[in-house]
Amino acid sequence: MKALMSRIQNRQLILRIVGSLAATILLVYVISRQDWKEIGEALQQIPVYLIFITFAIMLVSRLSVAARWFTLLRSSGMPVTWGDTLKITFAGLFATNFLPTTVGGDVVRLTGAIQLKLDAAVSAASLLVDRLVGMAGMAMAVPFALSPFIQGLQDGTIFTTSAPVVAAEITTLPAASLWKKIWAKGMSLVRRVFTALSLWLKQPRALLVSLLFSWLHMICFFSILYLVFQSMGEPLPFWLIAGLYSIVYFITLVPISINGYGVQELLMMVIFSRLGGVSLTSALSAALVLRTLMMVASLPGAAFVPGIVVGHKEQQKSA
Repeated sequence: MKALMSRIQNRQLILRIVGSLAATILLVYVISRQDWKEIGEALQQIPVYLIFITFAIMLVSRLSVAARWFTLLRSSGMPVTWGDTLKITFAGLFATNFLPTTVGGDVVRLTGAIQLKLDAAVSAASLLVDRLVGMAGMAMAVPFALSPFIQGLQDGTIFTTSAPVVAAEITTLPAASLWKKIWAKGMSLVRRVFTALSLWLKQPRALLVSLLFSWLHMICFFSILYLVFQSMGEPLPFWLIAGLYSIVYFITLVPISINGYGVQELLMMVIFSRLGGVSLTSALSAALVLRTLMMVASLPGAAFVPGIVVGHKEQQKSA
């Protein structure tokens, strides 16, 4: 049974690696087809002071993510401190952005929690609920762009000649196989949700507080995009940005790449240009700025990942 699970996990990892490489290659190709002069001019329109402001906003987002998990852990009775939660969260963020092929962010967070002598089952459940709360928050923003998204699908304006390469890549995905995987993953998630939520359903206040932190994290992301688009001379309504990004977020949850690399940028190019009305250049520039800020803001976690990984290996040797 363990051998079978290992083979399945290896296949999934290989598929995600291939998906990430394909999306990255496609993204590089799409970028190469753009006017680099226009991209450079778009990025130059972003003032230096705004880069510092958006970075500060991104840090607030990261702190909000840590506070969301901290709230869930404390409400479950886990004796964890804010400082430890912050360290483990940043370690997870760093692993997600820089070590995606070998160490997942949630794996690092769970390992760190276990090293703190926290209950492994409760810690694992808290990570699942943490993700569910984040998804619930994003789902609340979808209606702000649902109407134009559905209209775009119906009249075909999302995939037009302005983005033929992206359209070709997305439409050539094996639809039946993809939906089968989504259904299987969804049913598995539903079963895990009921198990994980059993503890926190008795703590509605903790769920609400964690949701508030999730909203703060979302507002930070939307604000960054709002400011970037404003600085490039292509302003978008804040709530439209919220809706469009939330749609991108949910599509990237489909496990066809690692951490959405390449896929998120391609989707932002298509959806923000076709439904938001901005140019492909501005949409691409905003996507690259957001990804860069996410990666740079996770760098403090580099100081904590080695200790967690080494500690985990030592525990395995002693077991």
